[in-house]
Amino acid sequence: MTAEVSFTIDTPRGSRSASVAYRRRGSGEPLLLLHGIGHHLQAWDPVFDLLAADREVIAVDLPGFGVSPGLPDGVSYDLAGVVPVLGALCEALGVDRPHVAGNSLGGLLALEMARAGLVRSVTALSPAGFWTPAERQYAFAMLRTMRQVAMVLPLPVIERLSRTAAGRTALTSTIYARPGRRSPEAVVAETLALCEAPGFAETLAAGQDVLITEDLPGLPVTVAWGSKDRLLLRRQGVRAKHAIPGARLVRLPGCGHVPMNDDPALVARVILDGSRPVGAAVRATARLG
Repeated sequence: MTAEVSFTIDTPRGSRSASVAYRRRGSGEPLLLLHGIGHHLQAWDPVFDLLAADREVIAVDLPGFGVSPGLPDGVSYDLAGVVPVLGALCEALGVDRPHVAGNSLGGLLALEMARAGLVRSVTALSPAGFWTPAERQYAFAMLRTMRQVAMVLPLPVIERLSRTAAGRTALTSTIYARPGRRSPEAVVAETLALCEAPGFAETLAAGQDVLITEDLPGLPVTVAWGSKDRLLLRRQGVRAKHAIPGARLVRLPGCGHVPMNDDPALVARVILDGSRPVGAAVRATARLG
């Protein structure tokens, strides 16, 4: 069941109230899950219960996505604006320095939370920010196209397409290597989430200046990349390893940009390994080829 938490954040215009939708389950060390741009917390559904068997799992709708309202006036959708909001969210939920796993935009945010000292470990699945200018332009063009298609398709057409494997492929093959595995209900919901996200345009605009080049020494970091990622190509994982030499680099065979749906067992194992002691995580590493 999805709940909502409200909290106060400081802005240049004074204190503002923000709220975020979340789902929480399980016990053990806390694990915060952050989805990608245009998605929602249900992106984690394929792995949520697997993770909750070992961790207290908290999946959130990022501000301006899913059912979470947009950021309040005076707070920008760039890293400097969103990361403190996520820190305030953790404080409101009574979570001190959780492990964090993020996909795409969520992976970028997880790494920046680590840079701010807000996390215990990071698992970044196809994180944004390790692109060249040409790769960024390609990815942003693909995202804009996906959103435009979602916005112009009438709901009955989306529902009809979602009922067949071919239709689900047409709607979601940019982010999934195995789109036929998504349920019709999930495809409809995430297509609407992409269409209706009030934070999409500002978040994408803020990403124009993002490029990760700084190391994160002394913190367990896992970077995992799907071998069939069509949005952020897997060679960006090698760049991530160069930028963060101590990171564990993991290949996800047969997985696309949002790998949780393509191979839930593998992704859950990678996330759990990434939040264990460093020695145990290293023994489980599968190098990106």
